Amino acid sequence: MQYVRILAFLMVMTSLLFLIIGLIKPWMMLWWEDEQNRLKVIKSYGSLTVILAIVYYIVRYIEQQKLIE
Repeated sequence: MQYVRILAFLMVMTSLLFLIIGLIKPWMMLWWEDEQNRLKVIKSYGSLTVILAIVYYIVRYIEQQKLIE
């Protein structure tokens, strides 16, 4: 379970990095889109960051519950 937590954390950090890069230069993160703008970057990478952060905290909570028992 620890490896899943580490993987989720690394994915959150990567998604956050892509979000920051995309806010600076949207065309770098949305090169496959016809129209690249910051709103699309926020929608795609922002939602991905939030979802992955929720997954990370759920995994962390489950791991802590197993340690308590």
